[in-house]
Amino acid sequence: MLIGEYIYSIDQKKRLAIPAKFRRSLGRKAVVTRGIDGCLVVYPLNEWAKLAKKLQELPASQVDARGFARIMLAGAVDVAFDKLGRILLPDYLKKYAGLKKEVAILGLSNRLEIWDNSKWKQYKEKKEKQVGEMVSKLTELGI
Repeated sequence: MLIGEYIYSIDQKKRLAIPAKFRRSLGRKAVVTRGIDGCLVVYPLNEWAKLAKKLQELPASQVDARGFARIMLAGAVDVAFDKLGRILLPDYLKKYAGLKKEVAILGLSNRLEIWDNSKWKQYKEKKEKQVGEMVSKLTELGI
């Protein structure tokens, strides 16, 4: 299971080391794409296959469905881990997420999120103040 929060740096060659704990669950390859809220998402290949199938099944007649599928699928890139557990992040994905040097890598059960660390700190601080509100809304969903 992918859980936890780690702070890492992107090197000068645009490589990002993924924590060893996460690499054990991800295997040798993964898929990186645009995420929601201005981050990147890293999917193990099996989880990516599930999501891609769902995206393919969205009705092409719906504008939002087409748009979301385009953003997720066209923005995706296969990545392979080098011997040191690093992946290469393309410029267009770094730009989308506003990644600078220091990033937060978050384990979210079946996927990772990669955030610019300063953006993550702001987001996390805001959401930590809203935990009570979020819990009361999630209670309606059975959580």
